Amino acid sequence: MTQPLAEIRGLTVAFDGVLALRGVDLAIGRGETLGLVGESGCGKSVTWLAALGLLPAKARVSGSVRLDGREILGADAATLDTVRGGRVAMIFQDPASSLNPVHRIGTQLVEALRLHRGMNGSAARAEAKRLLDQVGMPDAGRRLDAYPHELSGGQNQRVMIAMALAGQPELLVADEPTTALDVTIQAQILDLLATIRRDTGMALVLISHDLGVIGEVCDRVCVMYTGRIVEEAAAADLFARPAHPYAAGLLEALPPIEGERRPLAAIPGSVPEPWAMPPGCPYAPRCPRHVAACDTAPPPLLDVAPRRRAACIRPLVAAEAA
Repeated sequence: MTQPLAEIRGLTVAFDGVLALRGVDLAIGRGETLGLVGESGCGKSVTWLAALGLLPAKARVSGSVRLDGREILGADAATLDTVRGGRVAMIFQDPASSLNPVHRIGTQLVEALRLHRGMNGSAARAEAKRLLDQVGMPDAGRRLDAYPHELSGGQNQRVMIAMALAGQPELLVADEPTTALDVTIQAQILDLLATIRRDTGMALVLISHDLGVIGEVCDRVCVMYTGRIVEEAAAADLFARPAHPYAAGLLEALPPIEGERRPLAAIPGSVPEPWAMPPGCPYAPRCPRHVAACDTAPPPLLDVAPRRRAACIRPLVAAEAA
């Protein structure tokens, strides 16, 4: 990758002295789609909330976050106001709680256009309608005067995507955008995100615990566990042959689409709490490839094959290559 659009290096986050992120390193190029996966509590959402300065004041954040080579971590409010919603937009998990229930949809869209593009009056309303049309909202003109509670979950999610697009961002971070939706609407939202990315050329970060969603949309995948990235690979490579045992465990827990039926293989145990991390590799207590050396120190994220990295002293790819 040449100079990435966004680059995160050594990002750590602590709450009340307890580490939630433990040195996250990732980058995303222009027009790329990056998937961020892992069980709940692994730090997927916190990574981007920290990068955009959206965590509460008690959070202690360190490291580096660069946008087009410019450091934005710890930047002043005026700088962040131009970045958030303008160059980088974020769609949150629950659209119903992200939209203001006492304001009409059109009012909220026009506010985003005023803040990020300086539009007002009839021009802003016309652009708001165009955005709703772009995201496939039926009867877009009438929906401008509706309140969030008058729309379905899928329609509210389309409104959130329209608001994110209002600032014409270079990077869109979608945090579990389909979690609360049924499978039919989920597929529509994923198709919509893919179409918008293709039409606008923006980069997309898709945060999810659903590997099926990630495999359908993303070019590259970062697998997170206990606040660190434990594997990074092209999506096709990850699904064909995972390198880290945790990534392999996630894939084995998926039901097969084709072939013979088999029992699902659940990963034993659960993600350790941030204040009770095991010594050495945090995945060691759950790992079928655990050896004594795994308990000495957390393994670094290193190259294990061309264009892929894993944080494991016994990666599956290296074992198979040998």
